[in-house]
Amino acid sequence: MRIPILEHILSANDRLAAENQRLLAEKGILVINLMSSPGAGKTSLILRTIEALGEDVRIGVIEGDIASRVDADTIERLDVPVVQINTGGTCHLDANMVRGSLDQLPLDDMDLLIIENVGNLICPTDFALGEALKVMIPSVPEGDDKPYKYPAMFAAVDAIVVNKIDLLPYLEFDLSAFRKLVTGLNPEVQIFEVSCKTGEGIGDWADWLAAMLTK
Repeated sequence: MRIPILEHILSANDRLAAENQRLLAEKGILVINLMSSPGAGKTSLILRTIEALGEDVRIGVIEGDIASRVDADTIERLDVPVVQINTGGTCHLDANMVRGSLDQLPLDDMDLLIIENVGNLICPTDFALGEALKVMIPSVPEGDDKPYKYPAMFAAVDAIVVNKIDLLPYLEFDLSAFRKLVTGLNPEVQIFEVSCKTGEGIGDWADWLAAMLTK
């Protein structure tokens, strides 16, 4: 049960998120809210996505972290417009933070905006940012039981990108059981199996994104 003050915060955030969504839709920009626990591979997936789509799709990035701009600097080296948001301790981005970053991006020259949320599997679930798609990255070293522990996140997303599948021979991760559990929570979810290290599976992920851009 949510206490009234939280309801008020979420309602205000939802209104701002709707405004963000309208603005970005008017610009013809597809927006992805990319979420995961720390170290699962959000930035690595962004880099692979830029590599796979960059010649045909104009991409911008908002980087969310508690501190530093290490990931933003890495993306900036690819000549991709990027804005860093440091939350100073807050465990998620919110719609107001995103709105303040949009003025710093060349929205008229973008097709895809990827928002890398703060590494967390709880807080980001409730805070819409103005995205069209929610995407989550679990990774093989985290184990195949993550959906039991964080069901709300798995139920809320449009796509799941299982990263670090190159480690499957060395770790106990049952992909079949994982898929069964995830689709039980979220029957319509798209699931991709990738290795950002080797590039395996990135083509399927990129093809899906390209298809979403044409809708």
